[in-house]
Amino acid sequence: MVLSCLGLLYMQMDYIDAIGRMRREHFDETVKRSLHQTAYNLELSEMKYYLSKNIQKDIQKSNINSNNVLELEHSYFITSDDGNIQSIFEMKTIMNNPANPLAKVNRSTGKRQMSLREAQRHALELLRTRYMYQRAVLDEVVYNMLYQASEKPLTQRVNFRKLHHDLKNELASNGIDLPYHVRVLGGDGKEIYRCADFQESSGENVYKELLFKNDPPNRMAVLEIVFPADILNKYIYNSVKFMIPSMLLVLVLLVTFLITVYLFVRQKKVSEIKNDFINNMTHEFKTPISTISLAAQMLQDPAVAKSPSMFGKLSGVIASETKRLRFQVDKVLQISMFESRDNTSLKMKELDANELITGVINTFAVKVEQGGGQIISSLEAEDPFVYVDEMHFTNVVFNLMDNAVKYKRQEEPLKLNIRTWNANGNFMLSIQDNGIGISKENIKKIFDKFYRVHTGNLHDVKGFGLGLAYVKQIIQAHEGSIRAESEIGVGTNFIIVLPLK
Repeated sequence: MVLSCLGLLYMQMDYIDAIGRMRREHFDETVKRSLHQTAYNLELSEMKYYLSKNIQKDIQKSNINSNNVLELEHSYFITSDDGNIQSIFEMKTIMNNPANPLAKVNRSTGKRQMSLREAQRHALELLRTRYMYQRAVLDEVVYNMLYQASEKPLTQRVNFRKLHHDLKNELASNGIDLPYHVRVLGGDGKEIYRCADFQESSGENVYKELLFKNDPPNRMAVLEIVFPADILNKYIYNSVKFMIPSMLLVLVLLVTFLITVYLFVRQKKVSEIKNDFINNMTHEFKTPISTISLAAQMLQDPAVAKSPSMFGKLSGVIASETKRLRFQVDKVLQISMFESRDNTSLKMKELDANELITGVINTFAVKVEQGGGQIISSLEAEDPFVYVDEMHFTNVVFNLMDNAVKYKRQEEPLKLNIRTWNANGNFMLSIQDNGIGISKENIKKIFDKFYRVHTGNLHDVKGFGLGLAYVKQIIQAHEGSIRAESEIGVGTNFIIVLPLK
């Protein structure tokens, strides 16, 4: 499912990218075509200007110089596809012209005349001669115009406002109606013109076109147009915005599936924790219940009733095991009470933490010393006054010290270091042991409810996995924090931070 969603997203993104590239290529081609047409229009306008200004004068001059060559200044020629002249008026004029040296004397009339074929040939020669001369005159006019134009500075050759207007019209006629910035650079790279809001840029958003590209290099110019990147990207990808909803739907589907998988895995872990909790609870309750049941059966024996010492011993066993059961039930109730993080049940008051910890150490010393261990205390906090619930904070210290006893190494006596100090305006408490330690993989989970470090099928350490979860919730309820540092085979150190009163 995940691979399918990711594949679909990839295909959609690739499709969007392909459309964006095609639209960008079309945009680039359109802008280049508009720039080329603008440059062509500029040269065409310049040519028209010089033609309209000078050609009449040059033609008049050429007509004056050609009077001695052309005999028929006001004649009109009508030719067919094969080049034959069909104007009767022209033919008669040529045929009857007495000054024509090619004409022959007509015997009947006595006038000089020429045949129609000879008149056609003579007219074509006159037309060819006039065409060649007029073409040479026109070439001379164009050469003079180009020379005069190229000698002028670019600021006089280009009407920048008209250039700007023509470029805008060309872009609009090609379907591009985007804001842009324009400037003109000379052949030496110096800036000749720029629009008022021009912003320099580099990269794909800059388009250039040569002006007067057939002129000498020092007479050329470069027309540069820049489109703002954000506006251009919006224009390019505006055509694929319809794909966004479908991509969002695929993302929602993918996220929903991942959440479903996460909840499934979480539910599986909860189920495993629940099974472990039930197994631990069954084991923890089974032993005291069996002991109480056995003691109750023995009390029913008449011989026991007659022995006050045996009766008292069995009664003590029942009371001890009942107390053990009550302690386990209290743990479950305590963690349930703090499940909702309701701190209003705490009975807060100002206490001397050093004094409270000393009391717990004295109570616990006998239990530690029976196993050959020792407790080393270093209560160095100069400001030990904290605002806590006495009962719950005492339980926190007791649980941490009790864990040190439970998870000590069998081959080495327990050494328990209790230390307090002040740091950064807080009260610090460290409870460090030399026990079996906790791996880095498990130390991240030891404060989770019902979690216990796996020891296979061994149940040599009693508990439900609620002690450290209870400790963390109590410390957080007091606006403090707790962390654990541990190494396998070296020991574990719990550090508690509480705000001072």
